[in-house]
Amino acid sequence: MSAFPFGVPQRRLIALALVCVAAAAFLVRQHHAASAGVAPLRVAPVVPATGSRAAAGGGRAPALVVDVVGAVARPGLYHLPAGSRVADAVARAGGLTRRAQRAAVNLAAPVADGQQVLVAARGSPGAAAAAGAPASASSPVSLSTATAEQLDTLPGVGPVTAQKIVAYREANGPFTSVEALDAIPGIGPARIADLNGLVVP
Repeated sequence: MSAFPFGVPQRRLIALALVCVAAAAFLVRQHHAASAGVAPLRVAPVVPATGSRAAAGGGRAPALVVDVVGAVARPGLYHLPAGSRVADAVARAGGLTRRAQRAAVNLAAPVADGQQVLVAARGSPGAAAAAGAPASASSPVSLSTATAEQLDTLPGVGPVTAQKIVAYREANGPFTSVEALDAIPGIGPARIADLNGLVVP
């Protein structure tokens, strides 16, 4: 193998020359691209799409429809999320008016789908029932919203049984039927028959 001066092999010098030529060609190409105004390609990171439709459907609680009537600012039908209380229904209806009998409304009671929330006005039959007057068929007592004092006015329901009814709905949620009273100790089919027409779920 022939060698150039200084003892460098000819094959190694040729390889070194080829590397220099390739590097020069690359630099010339980059210079032409920059002078032509061609910007280097940039790839944006991929971001997962979060559709509003999917977000809107996830984890949404079923809605309740309640009828708020009586001494409220805006009586009517209202949609409430599951787990709402009478206070939420009254707030959606604009709140209590000055004529409302506050003691006749249990704002902490849970509401059920299809329930009517009655806010009695002072001097009305509903307010009289809250004050201790016997309940009448024209103004049935709601098992899901009535106070223990209101339940105590029902025939055959004393203070102890009234407290049992309140404790039962606090543990199990709003009543879905009058017949559910059968699960409460001290209330049987005969007592439920006596309350027919006087109470609603």
